[in-house]
Parts: sequence; C-alpha cells; structure tokens
Amino acid sequence: MGIFSRLFKKNDKETTEELVAYDKGLEKTRKEFTSKLNLLTMKHNRIDEEYFEELEEILISADIGVNTVMDFIDKLKKRVKKEDIRSAEELKEIIVDEMFVIYVEGDIIVNKINYASDGPTVLLFVGVNGVGKTTTIGKIGHKLKQEGKKVLLIAGDTFRAGAVEQLNEWGERIGCDTVYKENADPASVIFDGLTKAKNENYDVVLIDTAGRLQNKVNLMSELEKINKVIGNIIPNAPHETLLVIDATTGQNGISQAKSFKEITNITGIVLTKLDGTAKGGIVLAIKESVGIPVKYIGLGEKIEDIKVFDIEKYIYGLFKEME
Repeated sequence: MGIFSRLFKKNDKETTEELVAYDKGLEKTRKEFTSKLNLLTMKHNRIDEEYFEELEEILISADIGVNTVMDFIDKLKKRVKKEDIRSAEELKEIIVDEMFVIYVEGDIIVNKINYASDGPTVLLFVGVNGVGKTTTIGKIGHKLKQEGKKVLLIAGDTFRAGAVEQLNEWGERIGCDTVYKENADPASVIFDGLTKAKNENYDVVLIDTAGRLQNKVNLMSELEKINKVIGNIIPNAPHETLLVIDATTGQNGISQAKSFKEITNITGIVLTKLDGTAKGGIVLAIKESVGIPVKYIGLGEKIEDIKVFDIEKYIYGLFKEME
C-alpha cells in the first residue's frame, strides 16, 4: 500500500519510534475496527449492497461520524463502479486510500505550530474541565523544551481549585517557569506572564484557561478579554488557539469543538487519551465536522506520549494489520 511503503521508505529512527507509538496508541481501535473489516472481507466474496451496509455500521461504530461515513460510502461506490472492482479483498486497499483522502480533502493539512517570526510564540489552550488540558500543556511544554526552546507556562485558569497548583507542579517537573496568582483575574495573570516572556526572551508561552462551557456568553467575553490582552502585548498573538478534547468522550467531543468554534478562533485540536478508546475514528469525524486540523494527539500516560499528529502514521496505526 502506498502510505505504508512511503512510511517505511523513510526508515529513520524518529519515524520508526513514531510508528511504534501510533501502533501501540491505536491498538484498541485497530483491534475492534480491523478485525471487523477482515471478517467482512472474508464473509463477502462479491461487493454488494449488503457489504456496504455492514461496512457503514463498522465505520459508524468507530465514531467516524454519520455524515462522514455516508460521504465515504458514496465515494467508495463510485470507485467500485468506475474501476470495476468486484472483490472485497481488492476494496480493502481502496478503503485505506479513501480514509486518507477524507482527512486531507483537498486542503493543505498544517499540523505544525505557527511559530512567530519575532518574539515569543503564544499558544492559548482552551477546553472543558476534565479533558486533560493542564496535563497536555505540561507534556507539550516538555516536548518543546526537549527541542531546545525556552518555555514559559501561564496559569490562566485561576478559578478551578487546584488548577494553578497543578500547572505549577508541571512547571517544576519539566524545568519551566510558571507565572501564577491564586484567585486573580485571568487577564491580569496573562498580562504579567507575557510581559515576563517578552522581557526575558522566551521562545514559547503556553497559557492555560478556565474550562467552563455552561455559560457560553461568560466564556466568550472572558476569552475576548484574554485575546485582547495577549494582542496588546504581543501583536498577532495568540499564534495558536488549541482546543483540547478527550477522545474517549466520542461525539460529545465533537459537540465541544462546535461550541468552542462559535465563541473563539480555534486553530487546532489536541486529542487526548486516544489510546483509551476503541473509537479512534473521531480524528476523521472532527476534521469533517468542524474543519479544524488535529495538531497533537495523546497516545498514552507517559510524558513523551504526546505526538504531533501525522495523518499517514494515524492511518498506519489504524490499518496496520490489513497491510
């Protein structure tokens, strides 16, 4: 298969390590998903309407999303007719191919962080409570520090009990400074933090925010205020607003993405706990539902288990056993 051979051609240490991470992290989804696809292929000698109905069910059960699945099945049917494909075995390769196309869909997929050409790069993290936002910030901070960047953490979630303390602990653990104030206005903490970042030549600033979505109006006005403060100190910042979603919440995560997209400019998604679900198809559903690229994924609990999202490695992790 094209994707697999391309990946293995690279054959460098970093690619191999990443492939192992994706392989392990997507194991639950792959076991569920690929085994069903293989059984479907064995069951049907020929491709007929019953085959497509069963394939539809398999895809929906992987949380790919109903609309995405319907479009996907339509594309498959057209290819089957156009290329005169008759065997289910032959169609397996095309399924992998079309999964890749669904995600890319004519876009230039930018999974890289938009770094500022001058001064600190500001990454603002948003998301509801309980999705692993603070932990994600700590892990990404560690990753960036390992890349040689000078990183500052700002504890902008001043309302949730323990949030400031948690981020401060992460700062100590990864050897990064943290700017915080208990029970203070988030915008004032962010102002202090960004002033420090500018004066002391930090490369990247990671900002935690409160995770309340119950009252959209309040959250919207708070994020507007935060964005204004950020833009006043560092023009054109934040350079990224990353929405953190827990992959194990499935379709609820997509609802969160739609809600946050309505109230602020989300530039990328961080999908945590992808290793903890058998419904890893949510990656495709999110891209189709909200049109925002996934930039990072969490593939385990270890500090190094946060990875820059790569669609080819994701497809590999999903379909490896069909190779």
